[in-house]
Amino acid sequence: MHLHPEIAEVLDRVPPFDPLADPAATRAYLRELLAAKPPADDARIAVDHLVLPGPAGDITVRIYRPTGAPDGPRPGVLYFHGGAFISGDLDTGDGNCRDLCLAAEAVVVSVGYRLAPEHPYPAAFDDCYAALLWTAANAEHLGLDPARLAVAGRSAGGALAAAVALAARDRGGPRLAFQLLLVPALDDRCALPSVDGCADDRIVDGRVVRGMWPMYLGSATADPYAAPARAEDLTGLPSTYIEICQADALRDEAIDYGRRLMTAGVHTELHVVPGAFHLFEGYAPTSRLAHRATTTWTSAIASALA
Repeated sequence: MHLHPEIAEVLDRVPPFDPLADPAATRAYLRELLAAKPPADDARIAVDHLVLPGPAGDITVRIYRPTGAPDGPRPGVLYFHGGAFISGDLDTGDGNCRDLCLAAEAVVVSVGYRLAPEHPYPAAFDDCYAALLWTAANAEHLGLDPARLAVAGRSAGGALAAAVALAARDRGGPRLAFQLLLVPALDDRCALPSVDGCADDRIVDGRVVRGMWPMYLGSATADPYAAPARAEDLTGLPSTYIEICQADALRDEAIDYGRRLMTAGVHTELHVVPGAFHLFEGYAPTSRLAHRATTTWTSAIASALA
């Protein structure tokens, strides 16, 4: 891989890992890692937890609100964390949600959806779509403007955000103003060159990408709400921002999805982070490259929802 020198140095210190080998151990490792680095209290953000009725039980959500006095209803963002569909939780998405809350002055609803392989598709999608319906129905109580409602997600969460946007269009659900897809996993077929072109057992590479889809799908057949790249018609979707990394196994499918959105007449911005690998911000959070990438996508959604 041809990496940006600022993050190549960081990767040299990372040991090999296989997040799919033992999903329970991966979840425990992430919890331990995050417990060692708890988020700093920020007086600008109020955080609450709620439990929503879901299609197969309760769904826990974390709600972030700017503490400043609003002039009126705020934008709303429904956020889905990453984790290859088998790990991640409300804590792993916390940093992105705080960035969204402050940059867009938005009410952010982060969704603790069910994880595979214990809960294969469509469990996570069903939870995320149910959370969208709840958020739109409770817009007044949440203090958000239903005309400025967006979905956002990173990696597997990007797949869920894209799927929820497709379902909202298809089912006549809440009208979305924007979708923010950060390094999204979109295509279970894994047929484009970047999947095999990214091979490094220290990061999420083609090996992980190929392995996560069978765990997510279980016995189900992939459809557009599982793998949004399978959608034949992308017209009528909300304005979109896609971030992908140059040295990412998911690069080509994200670029292709962005191209198809543009061809379908959807206002689309596609940003490729040069010399970066999947989730590089977690490895090099203080790097100039991570700062610039975050500033770019937060300013894009803030502008769209202003």
